Amino acid sequence: MLLAIDSGNTNVVFAVFGDDGKKQGEWRAATEANRTADEFGAWLEQLMARDGVTPGDIDAAIVATVVPDNLMHLQTLCSKYFDCDPLVVGSPDINLGIAINVDHPDEVGADRLCDAVAAHASYDGPLLILDFGTATTFDVVSADGSYEGGVICPGINLSLDALHSAAAQLPRVAVAQPPTVIGRSTIGQMQSGIFYGHVTMIEGMTKRICEEFGHDLTVIATGGLAGAFSSATGSIHHADPDLTLRGLLIIHQLNQTK
Repeated sequence: MLLAIDSGNTNVVFAVFGDDGKKQGEWRAATEANRTADEFGAWLEQLMARDGVTPGDIDAAIVATVVPDNLMHLQTLCSKYFDCDPLVVGSPDINLGIAINVDHPDEVGADRLCDAVAAHASYDGPLLILDFGTATTFDVVSADGSYEGGVICPGINLSLDALHSAAAQLPRVAVAQPPTVIGRSTIGQMQSGIFYGHVTMIEGMTKRICEEFGHDLTVIATGGLAGAFSSATGSIHHADPDLTLRGLLIIHQLNQTK
């Protein structure tokens, strides 16, 4: 079995895939740069056991992280608890199977590369990947699978935190689609501004990106809020919450044939 680890700025997601490529389990922890390999290991072993997975079932691992301080702890976790040295997305010797056509390829986040690999394997034509994470990112993938760049915007939860922190009378609110754009309470107005403001940003950025690229793009949304926003705008064609993890699986498989 393969242990796939997606270490983001907000959460670390662990998933186990069987030899048939099917996901056997998925677990997540809040990102903490000082969390040790032993803390990860003790927590993960208990959750894996609940789903019938033991450390001995794991014979390979792959890591994508945008938090450099976490990498050593995750590598130690794999070697100490699962007796394997993980592949690391973004390392010079790993084969992604796609070209990265940007000025500084080493600056592209590992999660965004995984998204690009999985999207190209799953959908036809040139693509636009919309990932709802700590940041909301847009990534353009050409019809031949090349990563062509993108856009980084503040994520919706960052916007909520900033609004609450900077305005003394504004409460912290949950992300939700309100029934009307015109709010009749402070909370309703905040939810409308955050949610429909993000929808409008998505629609506007998608239009501008397609115009600049010179071709209509199939838009795939991923991340925790993909479903909520996909249902609120016709600019998103597919919601695919497992895109990053599936990219890790595909990259691992690709590097087994070297």
